[in-house]
Amino acid sequence: MRTFARNLSVSIAILLAAACGGRYTPDEHVLFESAPTDTIPYRIPALAVLPDGGLVALTDYRHCKADIGYGRVDIHGRLSENGGRTWSDEFVVVEGSGVSGSRDCGFGDAAMVADRESGEILMMSVFGHTVYWHETTTRQNPNKMSAIRSHDGGRTWTSYEEVTESVYPLFDDCSYGCMQSCFVGSGKILQSRQVKAGSHYRIYAALCARPNGNRIIYSDDFGHTWNALGGPDAMPAQHGDEPKCEELPDGSIVLSSRTRGGRIFNIFRYTDVAGGSGEWGAPAFSGADNNGCIALDNSCNGEILIVPAVRKEDRKKVQLVLQSVPLGPGRANVGIYYKELPSDISGLTPESFAADWQPPFQVSGKSSAYSTMLPLHNGNIGFYYEEGDNCCEGGYNMVYKEISLATITSGRYSCR
Repeated sequence: MRTFARNLSVSIAILLAAACGGRYTPDEHVLFESAPTDTIPYRIPALAVLPDGGLVALTDYRHCKADIGYGRVDIHGRLSENGGRTWSDEFVVVEGSGVSGSRDCGFGDAAMVADRESGEILMMSVFGHTVYWHETTTRQNPNKMSAIRSHDGGRTWTSYEEVTESVYPLFDDCSYGCMQSCFVGSGKILQSRQVKAGSHYRIYAALCARPNGNRIIYSDDFGHTWNALGGPDAMPAQHGDEPKCEELPDGSIVLSSRTRGGRIFNIFRYTDVAGGSGEWGAPAFSGADNNGCIALDNSCNGEILIVPAVRKEDRKKVQLVLQSVPLGPGRANVGIYYKELPSDISGLTPESFAADWQPPFQVSGKSSAYSTMLPLHNGNIGFYYEEGDNCCEGGYNMVYKEISLATITSGRYSCR
């Protein structure tokens, strides 16, 4: 009965959103349009919030109409200097050559972070002409990884730097075997709010890796060097797909990984923060069976975010977890689930984290897929996602919305 009621509430949310055209806020901008007549589609949202409140939004520009490895892909961007109210013209961050077999054939699946102190932006991407899941992509012929930086708020960008051999060797001595291919889960790179063991606050990047699922890497010098969180044998989700990560209030790290029907969650707790040592729990599925994050008939990239909030009924300060997924059926109706963290998280387990989420707020009433989100300086959420029922082959419109916590939670919570 509990599962039936849960599914009914999700279905009602989908129907209501469809009746309203899937529109919940006027603060919406189509940043990149894959119109039916376009020959080159857009895909993959990545977002960063600058220390001054400005925004940087990136996307793939897919000449080959497919993922990295199939031909030319560029990365394009737009900027907002006023927190998302208006946006700059489109510009090119990096351009693929499209030359078959070349190292610069394409660049895509951007993941990005802006340093909270300096404002420097780090963007990591897959590049080259190898396909992640192909057997011909191996440790000797891997998905290549690049780092591109901006020191002026995204107006100009450095040439790409290959960092493949800064990441893969971290797992060459893994007892399960080395990684044959990997990439950073697109969207955001996490920066710690607490840990500063080097020149910068620690950053974390979640890897989709073949074989053995997900890994997490971290850097204390803003991506110039990397380490394996928990060591080379740490396996947070061996059956996980495209992952994201977020930081709990005590500095522990949550993994959120794409899987059919919902998400896989796990929690890493430090035993030595400076040295990056600690242990992962047992990965837990979140979906229909445990009142979790239901992704009906789909497996898709989403975003996890933890934000401070105020509970309306008693004005108590709490921490809210947000998780975006396409509610389905299929890649459609992107929405945001939420749940309140317990005040004492010392006993929080992956199993308890995965269960008992609140019914979702539906952002889109259309075909929609990947999404990412970040807190804005005004306390609202900047939500950037793929949407569109009538786009050109292989693409979506890339849409940005500003959404309040009150809207997401039906008035139960507000920002602090």
